[in-house]
Amino acid sequence: MKTWAGFVAMSVGMFMAVLDIQIVASSLPEIQVALQIPLDRLGWVQTAYLSAEIVAIPLTGWITRALSTRGAFSVCVLGFTASSAACAGAGGFWWLVAARVVQGFFGGFLIPLVFSAVFLMFAEGPARMRATMIAGVMAMLAPTLGPAVGGFITDRFSWHWLFLINVPVGIVVAGVVASLVSIDRAEGRGGGRVDFATAPLLAVFLAGLQVVLSEAPTQGWSSPAMLATMLLCLGSGTIAVRRCLVQPAPLVHLSAFRRRNFALGCVFSFALGAGLYGATFLLPLFLGVVRHHDPLEIGLIMTVTGGAQLIAAPIATLLEQRSDPRLLTACGYGLLALGLIGNGFLQPSDDFWGLAWQQATRGMAFMFCLLPTTSLALGGFPAAEVANASGLFNLMRNLGGAIGLAVIDTLIQQRVPIHIAALVERLQAGDPQTAQFVGLPLDQFIGKPVSPVDQATRDLVAPLVEHAGLTLALNEAWLLIGGVVLLSLIAGPFLRRQ
Repeated sequence: MKTWAGFVAMSVGMFMAVLDIQIVASSLPEIQVALQIPLDRLGWVQTAYLSAEIVAIPLTGWITRALSTRGAFSVCVLGFTASSAACAGAGGFWWLVAARVVQGFFGGFLIPLVFSAVFLMFAEGPARMRATMIAGVMAMLAPTLGPAVGGFITDRFSWHWLFLINVPVGIVVAGVVASLVSIDRAEGRGGGRVDFATAPLLAVFLAGLQVVLSEAPTQGWSSPAMLATMLLCLGSGTIAVRRCLVQPAPLVHLSAFRRRNFALGCVFSFALGAGLYGATFLLPLFLGVVRHHDPLEIGLIMTVTGGAQLIAAPIATLLEQRSDPRLLTACGYGLLALGLIGNGFLQPSDDFWGLAWQQATRGMAFMFCLLPTTSLALGGFPAAEVANASGLFNLMRNLGGAIGLAVIDTLIQQRVPIHIAALVERLQAGDPQTAQFVGLPLDQFIGKPVSPVDQATRDLVAPLVEHAGLTLALNEAWLLIGGVVLLSLIAGPFLRRQ
């Protein structure tokens, strides 16, 4: 009971860190008005957190060696809690961004620490599978519930409580973990003898990469600022990787990629990140812009995915005990691809029921994707190497999400005007199928060219055409990330049985 209570407390801390990204995203307009943040800077509230988080994740192995799993998790939870309080007390844009950087840095350690604890606290068998299920549910459920939780908190209280809610929970979690978790011991000075010169290079590479992926779709990939940042990332990343390969005590041990199952598991983790974060971006965008739902309504519609995850979790755990994890991996990623591609044929009029089966399919698929690939990727490592491998494994999922979102954002910006122009051309030719898709009355389209319309009619039709053009661009994005997930199945036959 002591072991399980400590592990559940760690999982709750991880849930807070993952949830924080989505609940803030759903309430950015309220924060923008309250702090008078210029609209072109608003995205940095999220970019600051994600950039710091992606820097922290690969350092998990080092901080675990230096402080032990218990010490590292307790310190990181308290740092996340204190920075959450600082976010709530922010009086302006720069204060909030600085606090989000600290919050993201400490929060970034929590996910890989929990997944490494699965393999350090529990022996091979049913207990480890149950622990993986708990960690997986917490990690996958948070992005799904985020919009609903964020919308409810902002609607009923204020945006400050998006951060203040972390404070009491974080204090309790830190106390429970410090009291009950005992996995390993800190190496003290031995844990600190690493190549710290790699740290700033790694930070510039990963943070710069996140900035490029977040800002390039808006500023343009060929803009001078983005090109300079990409060159800086390339240079610092090349040097950092070389130092990690040649130094006797590297900050990040890249030797983990020599294990076939780990390297292939990272491929699947990358695809899962693209599918997970892509879906949690595209669906709220469709529901908010095309269907005009508020954040709370969007969150309630998206609970279908969360419900499916909860139903699938014990089933996936049971099947993992009795089936080949390679087969479960293939089934999971096949289901995920089906759920993503199924959304690639949306109509502007689709709502809850038109989105239900795709959400349910993805929700079930997430658990079948995460559990077996985590076991295959991390199960063969010695205890001393688990934390480092867990950090790299989770880094790949975040990179998949960041790169996927950048590609999606760029695709939408480029394709929406093209689709709108094509729709207008077909409507002017009197195409009834296009009129039906856009949502115009069919009796005005009988297969002959439409006569010129007055300005009032044009003002009425224009929003419908814009929403239809956005829907077509979103459909292409759904099909793209579904294709990426489907492509990852090529790695399946090369996995080795554990």
